[in-house]
Amino acid sequence: MSSTEAPFSDLHTTGEWYSVPDLRLREHRFRVPLDYTAREDTITVFAREVVGVGKEELGLPYLLFLQGGPGFESPRPVEASGWLKKACEGYRVILLDQRGTGLSTPLTVSSLSQFETSSKTVKYLKHFRADNIVRDAEFIRECLDAWPWTVLGQSYGGFCAVTYLSFFPQGLKHVLLTGGLPPIGNGCTADSVYRACFEQVVSQNEKYYKRFPEDIEIVNGLVKYLSEVEGGGVPLPSGGILSPKGLQCLGLVGLGSGGGFERLHYMLERIWDPILVPGAKKKISFSFLKAFESWMEFDSNPLYAVLHESIYCQGASSKWSAHKVRSEPKYEGLFDPVRAVKENRPVYFTGEMIFPWMFDEIYALRPLKEVAHLLHDAEDWPPLYDIDSLNYNQVPVAAAVYYEDMYVNFKLAMETASKISGIRLWVTNEYMHSGLRDSGSHVFDQLMSMLHGRKPQF
Repeated sequence: MSSTEAPFSDLHTTGEWYSVPDLRLREHRFRVPLDYTAREDTITVFAREVVGVGKEELGLPYLLFLQGGPGFESPRPVEASGWLKKACEGYRVILLDQRGTGLSTPLTVSSLSQFETSSKTVKYLKHFRADNIVRDAEFIRECLDAWPWTVLGQSYGGFCAVTYLSFFPQGLKHVLLTGGLPPIGNGCTADSVYRACFEQVVSQNEKYYKRFPEDIEIVNGLVKYLSEVEGGGVPLPSGGILSPKGLQCLGLVGLGSGGGFERLHYMLERIWDPILVPGAKKKISFSFLKAFESWMEFDSNPLYAVLHESIYCQGASSKWSAHKVRSEPKYEGLFDPVRAVKENRPVYFTGEMIFPWMFDEIYALRPLKEVAHLLHDAEDWPPLYDIDSLNYNQVPVAAAVYYEDMYVNFKLAMETASKISGIRLWVTNEYMHSGLRDSGSHVFDQLMSMLHGRKPQF
């Protein structure tokens, strides 16, 4: 009997219940195939079950939460709040650490160093996309002996939910999407994604500098300093380099989420060390350099960088799509930080984009440079969506579509929505991409009300 033919008792272990304020939790570990087509090697996938206090033994329906990413673990609850508190009123919530994240056979820079060659690393990493994440979810649902469950997908978690809807609709009762309608065209959709996203990033930059006009001079001054330093940048605490291009990456977090503008502005207050001794050289403060690195999270979650463009690939390569689009005439000069300073115009931050030079400048990513290049050239990516299945979908779906979403472009999301039969949309500019985090109870309640008829369709 192979490992995957073993009884569920051998594939699934359950921990004891424990508490955080107003919630009860327990941990599950599942032994799942690394490759569901070969079913030879196995990995461990971790999930945390969460219920309201006193509801441990109730026959509640299940709700699976799929986290944004790729490459990020599920939330670690410290209390009943936000969407989780609302969900626990009527559900048994499963917080899944998607394979390769959190406690699900975590793929870090150190763990990936066990592979002898980059090609072996690439072969392994190809099993860590949405197609296998949803197979894990179905495996877990069967282990739990659960009826079809409700899935809540945030951002990339929504991409995974649409993959789930494509290939395993029989496992789904409802699907809730928050900023998570993916482009579903055949081949690689990355070029169209980044062209659309660069347009929105330009708009977000304009809004930012309109809100904080004094930051134009501050950012330009820092870019000028970095460009004139020997080597084109300054050392970061981890051993990487902060260059003008690297500085622009602050837009990844600062421009697209609730409170991001304010956080970015206050971070820029602390760029320079004070001059304590007359004649001392101007120097960037350690606090700023440390804060810069803390925003990126590549040291703890490298999958986000190495697999990011692959989430748009089906049978075709991305070939560093974000870098290609940035080099097009429309954007090349606009996003050149040194040129912006010379022309006395604002330096634009970039958005959710991964560039090849990051694997030179970000210390944690340097060991994965060759791996990243191989992944971006790879063409043998399996399908992530089935458009015919989505056209004939019968699973109730409700989606929050954020009009000014910097990460999941509104126009592309609406194109996908038109291909999912029966989907109900809540289009809003009240929230940015982080609506589920910023006002989770309201967002969750809105989508559930749409599914259950408490909100009119027209």
